[in-house]
Amino acid sequence: MTGGLIKRVSPAMVHSYFEYVTSEYPRGVRHGMLLVQLHGADAGQPWAPVGARRMLGRAGKRADLGLVKPHAFRHTFTSAVLDAADGNTLIARDAGGWASAAMVDEVYGHADVHDPAFDAALRAVWGEA
Repeated sequence: MTGGLIKRVSPAMVHSYFEYVTSEYPRGVRHGMLLVQLHGADAGQPWAPVGARRMLGRAGKRADLGLVKPHAFRHTFTSAVLDAADGNTLIARDAGGWASAAMVDEVYGHADVHDPAFDAALRAVWGEA
């Protein structure tokens, strides 16, 4: 690899990527796109964004999940990083590639409604503490 930003990924992601590239990805592709047509006249050509949305839509229906949109993965990932980092928006910003920690806080910052401290705060405001 040359140039670009190197991000940390999970061992499972590295394994999945390696397996895909070495066993399914068409040889000789030079454009660098990850999601490509694997069969037919357009083999090796990048997917259009609509192709990814449709594939996720079909998979969501098959799994009885309802409508699945690609951007939902970004939301789920960022929320999970925030939860794991005890709300540290700098960690979430860097992990998700956001431009600013303020944006992470505005879009994803939320209280854990199951946290005892959240419950205690509400009870104190309600005069029940």
